[in-house]
Amino acid sequence: MRVMRLLALVVMVMLLSAGLLLVGGCQQPAPEPPQPAEPVESRLINPTGPLVLPVAGIESGEVKGPVTVKVSYWKTNDEAVGLLTGNQTDFAILPVTLAANLYANQQDLMLVGVHEWKVFYLLARQGVEFTDWTSLKGQTLYMPVGKGQTVDVLSRLGLIKAGLTPEQDVKFVYAPPQEIVSLFKSGKIDFAALPEPFVTLAMQDNAGHIVLDFQEYWGEVAGVEPRVPIAGLFVKKDYAAQNPQVVKDVAQMLADSTEWCLANTDRAIEVAQDTLPLPAPVMKASLERTEFKYIPAAQCRGEVDQYLKTIQEIDPEAIQQIPDQGFYSE
Repeated sequence: MRVMRLLALVVMVMLLSAGLLLVGGCQQPAPEPPQPAEPVESRLINPTGPLVLPVAGIESGEVKGPVTVKVSYWKTNDEAVGLLTGNQTDFAILPVTLAANLYANQQDLMLVGVHEWKVFYLLARQGVEFTDWTSLKGQTLYMPVGKGQTVDVLSRLGLIKAGLTPEQDVKFVYAPPQEIVSLFKSGKIDFAALPEPFVTLAMQDNAGHIVLDFQEYWGEVAGVEPRVPIAGLFVKKDYAAQNPQVVKDVAQMLADSTEWCLANTDRAIEVAQDTLPLPAPVMKASLERTEFKYIPAAQCRGEVDQYLKTIQEIDPEAIQQIPDQGFYSE
């Protein structure tokens, strides 16, 4: 009897041990802690000039977001195009007219939003008369960068509507803005079409004065607000298709940075000094004649479309083709 009890006890111990082994074997290993997501980095090219201010918040780190935006700068249209075609950027701040022509030449760009609306003025040297566009007949007009830029197409628009022929009745000379300012202040040129802050710089020491506000002129011609969709944020279409949330994030960061620079002008000017080393008082005074305001493409498409169509009607060479709806971000 005792043997039978002992045998039963041994069997129970064996069964319990087997059960414990089975339970232990079925246990899942503890899950590994989640790994932090790798930070997203995007590349943005931005022109030197007044548009260094709206990105100052991003550059300084004062404006942050879920995306790390690496900003680099371009000085000429050719340099900007080279960076785009060489796949050295994801986003670009470009003049709207330049981007429209690149789009017509199969460069798959998409407008995300416009943030520069007022910056260009026509200057006359002190003592030189200007009554209207006909005053430029037989004169030479200096302007920065090159043909096809905003101030170039607006100048051609004004001359043509006044019955003059650009390049024939009025000679166009393109040069870096700093060089134009130097020539203007030394009295070597009579007329210059410049953006701020170079307008303020050129008028120092009573060297000249503003004779025409290009934004006011456009408003009169087009019957719209006195502002021009000068430049904005563009993204490569293939990049946007693969990274839709990044596009939204970068757009929001630029909008926030634009607002930040207007609310923190002294700090924005300080940040911009490395890229645009102009005296802080000049930069600050120039903002009185400058309008930065980020407006998404979906909200300003009508203004952009009207601007491009009007320019093309007057000067077909300036705008090769009116962009279709694919040019605009939803």
